Amino acid sequence: MRNMLNTSRTALVMAAAAMACIVMTAPAFAADPDQASIARGGRLYDKWYKVIKADAPKESHKLYPAENKKYAEDPASNWRCKECHGWDGLGAAGAYAKGSHATGIKGINGMAGGDPAAVVALLKGDHGYGDKLGEADLTDLANFVVYGQIKWDDYVDASAKKSKGNAEAGKQVFGTICMNCHGADGKLPKDMPPLGSLSDNPWEVMHKVLNGQPGEIMPAMRALDHKVSADLVAYLATLPAE
Repeated sequence: MRNMLNTSRTALVMAAAAMACIVMTAPAFAADPDQASIARGGRLYDKWYKVIKADAPKESHKLYPAENKKYAEDPASNWRCKECHGWDGLGAAGAYAKGSHATGIKGINGMAGGDPAAVVALLKGDHGYGDKLGEADLTDLANFVVYGQIKWDDYVDASAKKSKGNAEAGKQVFGTICMNCHGADGKLPKDMPPLGSLSDNPWEVMHKVLNGQPGEIMPAMRALDHKVSADLVAYLATLPAE
């Protein structure tokens, strides 16, 4: 009996030592990305100069194609990340493959899951944001690019330009989160288009639902299951367009 007990104790000690070795040698897992930082980065991607309360650029971005009429007509918009890379982040391979927003520039999807420091270096380099955005701004924008991109096919039917969400479920979200500011019919505030008129661009609408509106108090729903946002976008498409 004594030998059996000694053998059991020895086995337990060896097992404990093995577990300790595993714990000490196992790689540390990174903390979950900061959703607030990602959402702010999404607003910077939308219209960074509105977020940081800076004057809009007066000259077109040097990487924006000069042959596009917006080069001269709307230089400030050419500094918005979304203008070249699209709301879907796919650039020339996505919703901005053709039409007035087409630039032929590739998306940011290739940097998803990458190194935020590499994105910051790119932003400071040819992209020309080093003297326009602070370090915290650059970090937030990089976090959005690396951690904030979503699988759009899960939420948007690209061919139909419609959300794949459930409009009835979205109605409950609208009534409890959005209606106080936007009104029951989505026509508030008066200085913006009715929400129902934006239904042909579900990528833009969902981007703003997830990340908020630059310079406004609109809440960002990024920390929630993204299906909730898709449901809301589906319901907004049912609201009056005028």
